[in-house]
Amino acid sequence: MFQPLPIFVGLRYSVAREHSFFVSFITWVSLLGVALGVAAVITVLSVMNGFESELRSRLLSLSAHAKLDNAGAPISNWQEQLELMRGSKGLLGAAPFLDTDAMLSHLPAMSGAIVRGIDPTLEGQVSAIADAMREGKLSDLTAGSNRIILGRMLAYQLQVGVGDSLTVMIPGLGSTPRLQNFDVAGIFEVGIQDHDSVLALINLHDAEAFRGLVGPTGIRLKFDDVMNAPILARATAKRLFTPLRVQDWTQENEAYFRAIRIEKTMMGLILMLIVAVAIFNIVATLVMVVSDKRTDIAILRTLGLSPRGVIAVFMTQGVLIGWLGTAIGVALGLGLALNVDVIVPFLEHTFRFHIMDPDVYYISGIPSETHVADVLQIAMLALLLSFLATIYPAFQAAKTQPAEALRYD
Repeated sequence: MFQPLPIFVGLRYSVAREHSFFVSFITWVSLLGVALGVAAVITVLSVMNGFESELRSRLLSLSAHAKLDNAGAPISNWQEQLELMRGSKGLLGAAPFLDTDAMLSHLPAMSGAIVRGIDPTLEGQVSAIADAMREGKLSDLTAGSNRIILGRMLAYQLQVGVGDSLTVMIPGLGSTPRLQNFDVAGIFEVGIQDHDSVLALINLHDAEAFRGLVGPTGIRLKFDDVMNAPILARATAKRLFTPLRVQDWTQENEAYFRAIRIEKTMMGLILMLIVAVAIFNIVATLVMVVSDKRTDIAILRTLGLSPRGVIAVFMTQGVLIGWLGTAIGVALGLGLALNVDVIVPFLEHTFRFHIMDPDVYYISGIPSETHVADVLQIAMLALLLSFLATIYPAFQAAKTQPAEALRYD
């Protein structure tokens, strides 16, 4: 027998075979419940992290990491601004743009859109539009050609294809709109409705001529660290002599990521209810063990074990169940989260169904991204709950009076 005595007795009670079948059954159910709950939370949050990363990459495929603008006014010296930004910490590329709200028409269809003027030679530094092209090439947007590239959903709404002509209408002076015909030179698809259904691309020089401006209205930036882009963008803007307004991707897509954070929080809380049920089972198990071991507790008290020692005995038993269940749950959850790309195709092939039908969803696979911070938080919360579950039964055991417990034994 080793010291301290309370821990030895608590471990002895945990592994002893003399328990009633019902108490042993509840003990194993509690351990299994904690393990399954922890594994479920880790797996689901990892999958949600994966979807968040996938959504972020698709949103930033055309939106860049940050943009500098002059409150809608043209930046006539934008080439000089690009030179000033060159060498800025973390900056991978910069490209000008000119956005215009417009109405596109190809009778009998009409649709609102954002017509973005870009420089095809610089655009590849800040976006992945070249990789998203389904028909045509980005280099087809030559200056003075009056060519336009449409998102796939926008082209579908207008019922146009490569080679067709459409009319672009923008507000003009007074009540007279400006009209210009463009030939469809390509179609892109990134899998995000905000891009595929509302965005159209034309050459920057064509956009300037159409709007009657000299220069773009903004500069888009891309950095080597997307999560640190807000700080890097503001540091880059300080290098410019002309002050420009900074807007990063977290501000531009704030609604998307706020919704994801709320959903992750709610899913985590809901799944932690599984752990909570298992914790209640631990409480029930310890209460029954205390009732079953009243005589043993009385004997230990008469042999000199203090009430604090009795509390330690039953806390040891409850914490062992919770910690062992948490350890199994973390191992199981990591095993599932890190192998989602193998497990999901196996289940789909075995049971002949699609979790994410490629005919319906742009994202046909189940992405997973495990964060160490999430795993640690889940494990610590499960351990804390299992510890709190031992307090009431342990204090009830400490209140046992030796004389009362041994009166009829």
